[in-house]
Amino acid sequence: MKKIWQGYLEASLIKKITIALTAGIVVGLIFGEDAAVLAPLGDLLMRLLKFVILPLILFTLIIGVNQTSISSLGRMGGKVFLYYLITSAAAMIAGILIASIFNPGSGTSLTGNESFETPENPGVVQVLLNIVPDNIITAFTEMNLLGIIFTAIVFGIAISFLRASDSYKEIGEQVYQVASGLNEATLVVMKGILQYVPIGIFAIIAKVVGNQGTETLLSLGKFILVLYAALHVQLVLYILFLTLAKIRPASFFSKARTPMLTAFVTQSSSGTLPLTLDAARGLGLKKSLYGFSLPLGATINMDGAAIRIAVSAVFAANVINDPLSFTAILQIVIVGTLASVGTAGVPGAGIIMIATVFSQVGLPMEAVALLTAVDVLVGMGCTALNVTGDLVGTSIINRTEKSSKFTASSET
Repeated sequence: MKKIWQGYLEASLIKKITIALTAGIVVGLIFGEDAAVLAPLGDLLMRLLKFVILPLILFTLIIGVNQTSISSLGRMGGKVFLYYLITSAAAMIAGILIASIFNPGSGTSLTGNESFETPENPGVVQVLLNIVPDNIITAFTEMNLLGIIFTAIVFGIAISFLRASDSYKEIGEQVYQVASGLNEATLVVMKGILQYVPIGIFAIIAKVVGNQGTETLLSLGKFILVLYAALHVQLVLYILFLTLAKIRPASFFSKARTPMLTAFVTQSSSGTLPLTLDAARGLGLKKSLYGFSLPLGATINMDGAAIRIAVSAVFAANVINDPLSFTAILQIVIVGTLASVGTAGVPGAGIIMIATVFSQVGLPMEAVALLTAVDVLVGMGCTALNVTGDLVGTSIINRTEKSSKFTASSET
């Protein structure tokens, strides 16, 4: 038994996750809905990941801010926002183009029994206001990632000023050392959690496969295939970006595959965040960069969701036999890009985004109800792409930072 446990600990994480995925699919297919008995093991994984999110973001950002200048932080922030905006728009366009070629939804019709109540969309303005929490404690308890990022940056800057001050230098150094120690302690906790990740993934994938079965997959199979084709087109675009930035894609994905697979199974960008941050460390990226770019990306950068919106819009238009006009396509790109930010951090964000766009361009809400049948299967691929896009952007921006002692191509 001791040898088995030792062998498990020594095996590479990606090997353990691959075995867990395969085993989970087999168990789900064999036992069907009865595989849901494993659900508590999956729930435990999500709890452990969420448990470590707050200290990871808080201490990583505080330490990162103190390792760079304020001007550098502002410059990197501008690059991050520009990248997220461009890739979200590119994802929308890619989704529409691929969907227009294969026309998912053709031959499908609404029965009249579908119903869908449009959920409340907080909007871009409210999301921007939420960046500044009215209560720090509430920001932490409600896991408001934007509020936590803001808090960490503000206190990181404050500590930096203390360290640079003649009067409070000693106190500033003491506070910084405490934060640094807590950051290292968090990493130790994270290493322990990583050993449990394969077990949780096994349980989650078994439950998903058991609940979904093959009937749901076949009922909207063409839509799913077209969406995954569009996701792969965006992935090719990422590879092109990495190549242009002189970062070897194969080496990049060898480091990024663990958070990608975990995001695929858990369908949670924010829940996967601890693993994404760990991958950024493995890639040798600047802590001051990935400390805010990845939590921010997990909240507002949703390339996978953007593709989902685009393909869903073409699907809905084909269902009612009313192909999208150029004006409608332009509206979808603009509204969809903004919606991917405006629904940040909202449970069921993918469905809310689709409903928001459909209401703007006059597509039937009944089609949204139809698409909820494959929400899990679609959400898996979209979430994996979301996380991939965050890491790709952070790696590229890290490469452009001349002051960095690290060069992504040499490390990756």
